[in-house]
Amino acid sequence: MRVAGNPIHASSVLIGGRVLLIAGRAGSGKSDLTLRLIDRGALLVADDYTRLERRGMTLIASPPAEIAGRIEVRGVGIIDTAFASEGPVALLLDLDAPADRLPEEPLPTTELEGIAIPTLPFVALEASAPIKAERALRQLGVGGPS
Repeated sequence: MRVAGNPIHASSVLIGGRVLLIAGRAGSGKSDLTLRLIDRGALLVADDYTRLERRGMTLIASPPAEIAGRIEVRGVGIIDTAFASEGPVALLLDLDAPADRLPEEPLPTTELEGIAIPTLPFVALEASAPIKAERALRQLGVGGPS
């Protein structure tokens, strides 16, 4: 998967000081997983579209102004929520790639704004998806709840 441009079609949350990007086609579970991560203590960065900016060797995610602090809750509507204005990207969850039982080590990367971001093929709609996402961040040494 090669993603380039600004903004990209991905939701994003801040966990343990790092941003988790959640990319996938419409209906793949981006907003659903984002909402469940928020319920577990993550902070919304952006729902559905995330702006990316390279600062040195760090990729910074932020929400487009028109959707900052808003998330779509399917069947309920667009709701307002607390959000982070920006944060450094640590991991990309790819909801369009088939997830393996055991991921490659090291994780493959996706180049975003010229920076290689570890990328994990992921199934967002499993009951355990929020826990798996947090564990994947922790495995990379970038935070997440214990």
